[in-house]
Amino acid sequence: MTGGPDISAAFSALPFDHLLYTGGERVAKAIMKAASDNLTPLTLELGGKSPVIVANSADLKRAADRIIFGKMLNAGQICVAPDYVFVPEAKLGGFIEELKSSVERTAPKTGGGRDFVSVVNAAHADRLRSGIEEARSSGAEVISFDWLSEATGPQAGNVVPLTLIVNPGKSLKVMTDEIFGPVLPICTYKHVDEAIEWVNSGPPPLALYYFGKDGSEAEAVLSQTRSGGVTINDVIMHYTMDDLPFGGVGASGMGAYHGFEGFKRFSHARAIYRQSPFDIGAMLRPPYGPAFQRFSRLLLKHG
Repeated sequence: MTGGPDISAAFSALPFDHLLYTGGERVAKAIMKAASDNLTPLTLELGGKSPVIVANSADLKRAADRIIFGKMLNAGQICVAPDYVFVPEAKLGGFIEELKSSVERTAPKTGGGRDFVSVVNAAHADRLRSGIEEARSSGAEVISFDWLSEATGPQAGNVVPLTLIVNPGKSLKVMTDEIFGPVLPICTYKHVDEAIEWVNSGPPPLALYYFGKDGSEAEAVLSQTRSGGVTINDVIMHYTMDDLPFGGVGASGMGAYHGFEGFKRFSHARAIYRQSPFDIGAMLRPPYGPAFQRFSRLLLKHG
């Protein structure tokens, strides 16, 4: 079924056994209100600002290649796309150079580059450009891959070049709103605890990514943060593993599906009990005689 907000509102108000919604938090709240009239259970897959923590022990080239792949896949319009990156302060310059090299290797310089950075519509593109300009006006370093934005025809207005924003202020739109496009803020840290604290200061994201070879540090990130899912030394790949439950937590959603988790999520485990010819329940019903006394003493003895 296709349609606008009126169709969506009517649909979510119907007495279904279960509703699955993929989208943003604002609409999810409206769907929950509509579903509450019928006590319809929900699975919500929302999104949020999925962080990437690049550790001191990480292979910068490998991390850059995989992050660029995740950010440019469908022009970053994926709910589990890397939203922003933390990198050690001393490695910022080298990491940015690796990102640039990765884009050079990945995206064609002539013809077809816009396929990597064309977003769904002009309004979405304007929202992204507004966030970039706000960051630029605030004094943040903005690195734009303008050669990707060459476009002609009706889709030209939808093209936003891949843009890196270095150390943006925490209150800027690119750091408070889900980006959902080819814009990648890069923040620096001196100790991984700073990155963990930043992640925990906002709503739990749908995904969290860690690049590094330090097992104890990876465990610290996992144990001290909350997120829907995690990929270590890559991005997005946990979504592709059907045996893993996929879903958010808190503002990034509720309920998990995929694989067996999906079977359980969208099924009702209907309990059925059939009494045997030997009615063991008879001794539990009054009047209570000697058999019940013996049975109760047995239960108390082994309780």
